[in-house]
Amino acid sequence: MDVIALAETLRHSVGDDGVLTAAHVAERSAGIFRRDKLKAPLLVRPRSVAETSAVLRACHQTRASVVTHGGLTGLVRGADAGADEVILSLERLRAIEEINPIDRTAVVQAGVTVQALQEAAEAEGLMFPLDLGARGSATIGGAIATNAGGNRVVRYGMMRDMVLGVEAVLADGTVLSNLSRIIKNNTGYDLRQLFIGSEGTLGVITRATLRLREQPASRDVAMAAVADFGGLVKLLKHMDHVLGGRLSAFEVMWRDHYDLVTQPPAKSTSPLAGHYPYYVLLESLGADAERDGEAFLAALDGAHSQGIIADAAVAQSRADGDAMWAIRDDVGQLGRFAPTRTYDISLPLSVTERYVENLARDIRARWPYAHCSIFGHLGDGNLHVSVGSKDPAAERVDADALNAMVYEPLAALGGSVSAEHGIGLEKKPWLHISRSAAEIAIMRSIKEALDPMYLLNPGKIFDVPAGRGN
Repeated sequence: MDVIALAETLRHSVGDDGVLTAAHVAERSAGIFRRDKLKAPLLVRPRSVAETSAVLRACHQTRASVVTHGGLTGLVRGADAGADEVILSLERLRAIEEINPIDRTAVVQAGVTVQALQEAAEAEGLMFPLDLGARGSATIGGAIATNAGGNRVVRYGMMRDMVLGVEAVLADGTVLSNLSRIIKNNTGYDLRQLFIGSEGTLGVITRATLRLREQPASRDVAMAAVADFGGLVKLLKHMDHVLGGRLSAFEVMWRDHYDLVTQPPAKSTSPLAGHYPYYVLLESLGADAERDGEAFLAALDGAHSQGIIADAAVAQSRADGDAMWAIRDDVGQLGRFAPTRTYDISLPLSVTERYVENLARDIRARWPYAHCSIFGHLGDGNLHVSVGSKDPAAERVDADALNAMVYEPLAALGGSVSAEHGIGLEKKPWLHISRSAAEIAIMRSIKEALDPMYLLNPGKIFDVPAGRGN
């Protein structure tokens, strides 16, 4: 790749300030969870789909590989770029083009953050349901490309369930645009689904039409303590049934993790007295503030009288609810055991207790000094596992051995090695745990059809064949 010549071509398309060269690229971090710097020779910042198309066309003609960047909040090295790859950043595609209160839809550019869309929808009396801890940095394009999940999947589903239409630019610069506003559209192959969860390997998402919901009039939040895993299962079923579908979040923290985020030096404190094996953050969204609050309290009271929960604290204000959510979102405390290995997996609820018990036992046996935090969106089967060291002087936890402990049992349990962050480079060696050889072959054939030279996010999900790439 002739970097100088390509940079000059790209400047004609996006302007001088739209192209950063190696020295300026190196000043940028590889992600909000990583401290290493970017190493790519060029970073391009288009302002429109036309400019994005021109960038990809130029890179295709010179056979330059392209790695797309959104909010850089992923955990699987899906945005890693090498010294011979061009970074295409969507940071300038930040327009919320339309909020339509009649159709209850939003048309947004890919660089819009989740939080920005949430706030814009709320201003129109609507709600964008996707929510995650990195809402202020994570972008819509990245959320679509990884099929993000987050905190409210138990009620509203994954990002896939919120996308009505997608505009994407293919490797050769072709613009594929269908910004449909309708929910039912059975007119042949649903091409938008190819790009949702594709991690930038099939095309660069530039705009999307998203489904919005009515803004809830009520929000009830509580932190509950549960004495055993069976109680967690009963509590989920009980609250979902009694609340009639209003349950929007069911976030579980094992005791080790809960203690980590509610004791100094953490800023949060527990709203509950005593110590319990499990803590559950519950949220219910509804349409009648008074009646919904009464129903929420009645549901918790019923759970307590049946012995399902040992104790509970109910938020008395929005500030109380936000404080409880702050406990759940304070993943930064895991840095106290750096370097840490973090995992994002899912498995059926019926086998989760056995899986966690076996994993914790095996980790303790192999690394007695290890700290293991487990928490997650248990309402949808998603667990986050983080393993670090309590002793800075101790030998580091072996990554390969730990990967095997976490991933290999999932095959027999019907689990997934990635619940919501994708595959990237980090999980590529373990894709076979969750996908059959036939499925991987079909995935590769789709890649061959849309990006036969393997120029888009090369090496992510699966390897680049010999003779392809730049």
